[in-house]
Amino acid sequence: MATKPKKKTIRSIPQERTPMPEQEPLIRAKNFEEVALGYRVEEALVEAERCLQCADEPCVRGCPVGIDIPGFIRKITEKHYHGAYDIITDTNLLPSVCGRVCPQENQCEGVCTVGQPDTKLEPVAIGRLERFIGDTAIREGWANVPYIEPNGLRVGIVGAGPAGLACAADMAKAGCEVVVYEAFHQPGGVLKYGIPDFRLPNDTVDAEIRKVEALGVRFECNTLVGRLFTIEQMRTEMGFDAVFIGTGAGYPSFMGIPGESLNGVLSANELLTRCNLLHARDFPAYDTPLQPGKHVAVIGAGNTAMDALRVSLRLGAESVHCIYRRSKTEAPARAEEIHHAEEEGVDFNWLTSPVEILADAEGSVRAL
Repeated sequence: MATKPKKKTIRSIPQERTPMPEQEPLIRAKNFEEVALGYRVEEALVEAERCLQCADEPCVRGCPVGIDIPGFIRKITEKHYHGAYDIITDTNLLPSVCGRVCPQENQCEGVCTVGQPDTKLEPVAIGRLERFIGDTAIREGWANVPYIEPNGLRVGIVGAGPAGLACAADMAKAGCEVVVYEAFHQPGGVLKYGIPDFRLPNDTVDAEIRKVEALGVRFECNTLVGRLFTIEQMRTEMGFDAVFIGTGAGYPSFMGIPGESLNGVLSANELLTRCNLLHARDFPAYDTPLQPGKHVAVIGAGNTAMDALRVSLRLGAESVHCIYRRSKTEAPARAEEIHHAEEEGVDFNWLTSPVEILADAEGSVRAL
């Protein structure tokens, strides 16, 4: 007769959150290889034991796509890793991506029972465990392609970023014929052009996109909707029954202060796109135009700002400064990203807001 597993309590679980191996700060600040190296099997097993398997499952409610988080973590404790992958991919085909860049601290982990103030413990590292399963699936070649009954409907999607990919996967699984149109020469959107390899490797993004393609989704890149054809034409002449528009944030916002048109002033999106998607970081192997500064200031303290700061370091800047009008506790970036930037040598200037960018004699940036 099988014995019923003993109920876990806050006192019976491992008290410390399992750390993830990382590159050393002074080494990683000079390369674009991934900073966080991921859990090994033994580390994933220890962290999975911290899950209380709560009956009310607050983490599931905190997840935007409703992943059965206790279910997949339970499979990890049973060493049934493919089973964990099956549970995650029932609602999310991008576990390696989401495990790296989702803001778990504000979603599933933010409501984790283990991490509530009265426990004085850190929440279960749900994102790290999701990444462990996603990376295992990529390494082992797992792919869940369910039987799909075609329903005769055609769906056109504008934009191959995270929103477009998620919509494409869901529509394909529902039986629709799906075509995704992407303006850039590669699918992935902000996952490719906005997030550097040291946080989200392009190889990982490509592997997850191949799983969406395996559902029958077709990608048409170098296709600028609105120029080559319109949304109206997609609904009429091109025969789509529905169109989903996932074109991203678009044009960046500036501060509206004097000097923003000077040479050497870039939006973070422009810097990151040139570096990530157009290979400016590999100069002179690629001749993408980019003039990395010796002394760089990035205005803002969100995740995109952290990426721009850390990319500038890796491009060879002698000093990199973060300028933010509020305090560190109010910075919108993930705490982990700020911590990594500090370790790598970024100089943070809190409660500081520029009023003007100053020019030199040639019309280039001289100072703030």
